[in-house]
Amino acid sequence: MIDTHTHLYVEQFDEDRAEMMRRAKDLGIEKFYLPNIDSTSIDAMLDLESKYPESCIAMMGLHPCSVKQDSYKEELAIVESWLSKRSFCAVGEIGIDLHWDTSTFEIQKEAFRTQINWAKELGLPIVIHSRKSTQEVIEILKEEKDEKLRGIFHCFGGSVEEANAITDLGFYLGIGGVLTFKKAGLDKTMEEVDLKHVVLETDSPYLAPSPYRGKRNESAYVKIVAEKLAEIKGVSLEEVSKITSENAEQIFIKKN
Repeated sequence: MIDTHTHLYVEQFDEDRAEMMRRAKDLGIEKFYLPNIDSTSIDAMLDLESKYPESCIAMMGLHPCSVKQDSYKEELAIVESWLSKRSFCAVGEIGIDLHWDTSTFEIQKEAFRTQINWAKELGLPIVIHSRKSTQEVIEILKEEKDEKLRGIFHCFGGSVEEANAITDLGFYLGIGGVLTFKKAGLDKTMEEVDLKHVVLETDSPYLAPSPYRGKRNESAYVKIVAEKLAEIKGVSLEEVSKITSENAEQIFIKKN
């Protein structure tokens, strides 16, 4: 299995990071894709990648919640500089967040489009954060769409119609702990979605699946998500693991 979205470098794991990663590997989670947040997270993320070069793979991007009027241009310049210095697996985590702050919507869109274009220039996928902004993000992607644009809608939790709109654009759905929440309704959506469009994720340390909801999430719990998805689709855990891992490997291949 592959955890396509996990913030293993954050301080919530400082006390037991090695043990936490061992638990995940013991359950068959072989790779961990690390989305960046902003300039404050880069050093810790790259340090973790250097310690576990075979399993931890870094992205580079500016999270929409870090897009602030007084600093976003400087933050974007830092992202651009890193993208020119070394290779990354994706541009992420980028997108639009209308949950925490709607006043930055216009500059969030600007930062999102800027980073989309960097990804296309570099032949990289994008990993999208779209909290309370799925339709807005889809409209931007339709405008920016070309043969180079591809990626993952991280933490997808929407309707069948939204899932179809996303997969019609050639994007994958990142499915995590929300799938196990009884009232979320994502289980009903996933009944209608082919596994060929799905990758697994945790978003650790956030959004832990049931029965750990409300506690710290960790990459080992990607197995819980996979088990729930297997139950919904009426297939084996092995099939879910195989298909979603192949999808992840495909999306993160560099395509210049």
